[in-house]
Amino acid sequence: MLTNMGQQQYIHTDIKRSSFEDQFFKADVLFDDHLLVWLISGETRIVQADKTYLFGAGDTLLFPRHLLATVINYPKNGLPHQAVAMHLTQARLKNYYHNIELPDKLNPIPQPAFQTFAQHPLLKSCLASLIPYFELKENLPEAIASLKIEEAIHVVRMIAPDIDQALANFAEPGKIGITDFMERNYMFNMPVEKFGYLTGRSLTTFKRDFKKAFQTTPQKWLTQKRLELAHYQIREKNRRPSEVYLETGFENLSHFGYAFKKQFGYAPTESMG
Repeated sequence: MLTNMGQQQYIHTDIKRSSFEDQFFKADVLFDDHLLVWLISGETRIVQADKTYLFGAGDTLLFPRHLLATVINYPKNGLPHQAVAMHLTQARLKNYYHNIELPDKLNPIPQPAFQTFAQHPLLKSCLASLIPYFELKENLPEAIASLKIEEAIHVVRMIAPDIDQALANFAEPGKIGITDFMERNYMFNMPVEKFGYLTGRSLTTFKRDFKKAFQTTPQKWLTQKRLELAHYQIREKNRRPSEVYLETGFENLSHFGYAFKKQFGYAPTESMG
């Protein structure tokens, strides 16, 4: 779900620059590939079920695949939010690691996690070297794109020696307990199919197991949990409805207000302390 599309400029299918001039951009995201991001200007807030990250101009981070999170991008200090993002696709990583000797068995990762590199000069230089191609509005030839992406992988591995545990792990999500996973991630506005995928289930199996665990349908349960969280944030934390509806999985304020009143019998504004 996007609240502000902004502009995205691709110089290659795996390399883009995004720009958000006004207000903010918010999305609940789940990437199929790792994403290496360099923040040029503005501010990025990334909200997970149990942790919030804040990034500023010049910071770089690796957004891992298969990680549910809310991303909110803001302009700051009169400058738009601008970032360069590089997709580290599974195909490229498999090709990269083909001739690299790794331990027979990489340590399992219980849950994908962000890798932050602050403002490391080598990584910043690698990503900043792409800017002239954006300014010239020219496509990046595949040969150069491959070199740039390989350079980025080299630098990331040098900065974070344990990164192979994530980058060289090509396994798909295995079947996990549905109850704990949903209790941690219900606030993310994802299709039910995605929740099923992340718990290692087909849509049919997910719905069946969900009904067994919660005695209701996924959509009814998700709406109930999100409204309860919003009610708590407004009533107990004295937050405004306009501040919480996005963070609790609702797409727009009017729909949130309608659902809230239907559930609790009064409007969100009436429950403010």
